[in-house]
Amino acid sequence: MKALHLVVLIAGLGLGTTAFASGTHAGGHDSTIGQPGKAGKVGRTITVEMNDAMRYSPASIDVKQGETIRFVVKNVGKVKHEFVIGTEAELKAHYEQMKKFPEMEHEDPQTASVAPGKSGEVIWQFTKAGKVDFACLQPGHYDAGMKGYVDVAKKR
Repeated sequence: MKALHLVVLIAGLGLGTTAFASGTHAGGHDSTIGQPGKAGKVGRTITVEMNDAMRYSPASIDVKQGETIRFVVKNVGKVKHEFVIGTEAELKAHYEQMKKFPEMEHEDPQTASVAPGKSGEVIWQFTKAGKVDFACLQPGHYDAGMKGYVDVAKKR
């Protein structure tokens, strides 16, 4: 009976992490950070490098409200890094989950998990003006300062 409870607990944790990894919003993405973009609507491409000094380059990016950006994220380090778009609260909460489940993989449209020496891609449309955060949620990386932000200028 204990083994059954353990299996149910593990399955429940897996479902909870999967649901959390995809966000806390039903049927789409939090409108405060935007939405997955369509490749045919990309207005420009921004390359972001991730390194083992736990930094992004650039760490701040300016876009316009409504703009769809293709982020090409390059891992120039020797350890796995991520580029995850979200609110600061979402990123912090997700980071706590990652510390508990460090091997958790992401398949979310706002996330690129990138092996050393490789590149990944995120296509994102910024629908609201304001600050949108991004961070690496690999254990230890967020605490070391591996974060940045996108400043979304109000559409005129």
